[in-house]
Amino acid sequence: MRMINRRAAALAASLAALVLAAAPAVAQAPAQAWPQRPVKFILTLGPGSGADIGARLFADKLSARWGQPVVVENRPGGDGIVAITGFVGARDDHTLLFAPTSTFTGHPYLQDKVPYDQADLAPVARVTNTLITISAPASLNVKSLKELIALARAKPGELNWTSVTGLTDLVIAAYFKNAGIQMTKIPYRDTVQALNDVIEGRLHFYWSSYAIARPQAQAGKIKILVVNNSERALQEPDIPTAREEGFPELTFDGLIGLFGPRSMPAELRERIAADVREAAADPTIAARLTATGQVVNPGTAAEFAAAIEEQRLQAAAVAKTLGITPKQ
Repeated sequence: MRMINRRAAALAASLAALVLAAAPAVAQAPAQAWPQRPVKFILTLGPGSGADIGARLFADKLSARWGQPVVVENRPGGDGIVAITGFVGARDDHTLLFAPTSTFTGHPYLQDKVPYDQADLAPVARVTNTLITISAPASLNVKSLKELIALARAKPGELNWTSVTGLTDLVIAAYFKNAGIQMTKIPYRDTVQALNDVIEGRLHFYWSSYAIARPQAQAGKIKILVVNNSERALQEPDIPTAREEGFPELTFDGLIGLFGPRSMPAELRERIAADVREAAADPTIAARLTATGQVVNPGTAAEFAAAIEEQRLQAAAVAKTLGITPKQ
């Protein structure tokens, strides 16, 4: 892990230098004059997801600060590619991508051809860490992840699973391969929609944000078995982490932030990041995000770039376990 961290730090330093030094490819408004019209946040996930809740809270706060409407547009589907290609194709410094980084860090290993250049996703600001959970239907009558995995071993190929998208697919697939678990992956255009199948007992291993799982867990329709983050959730201190349950391979810290086009000047990226940090300091935003399973963790463009690079190294390590090489 220390070796990975040293490599991440070195690679991140180079990446951060590029992020901050990149010159705009097309004419842009001066940072102090931005925004001159409404701003759009494009999301890779649907309404109700942790990213969606965070985006709408920050949109309201930033709209008041910027003096322009901030519109949230959900574009789920295609493993995040629908939203990402829409964002890249806009070529507009008033259109930003608000997304989990796991949406795209797994794409080189999951897509035969990635239809965009990842260099077009310029890190602007780290915003939050999302709490990730594994849930099962209440009707399955399992009380822990250990029990669920034991059931999967006893019934190979009979249980189904799905995850948020991207890198998380690789993390789960690598664990199943190493552990000899046979579960069938069920793809969904929007994993929020998968929740109905969990409730009905058709989906048995559901990797999602806490924000998605929480209402149905409170209603007693599904059972949250573990949180995948490194630490227990403040909101649910009795739910163990995957590591505590004996599944360190399933540890994963969700990372969400804002991206701008490659042409966005460094000065403007840093100004937006500063505005995000100020918005995050609002106790109301912090309280609401915490209640929905998110850790407020704002950061600069360089800090965000460093965290993304570390996640890319994790993706490469997991893909190597699966014998997968980048498609391009």
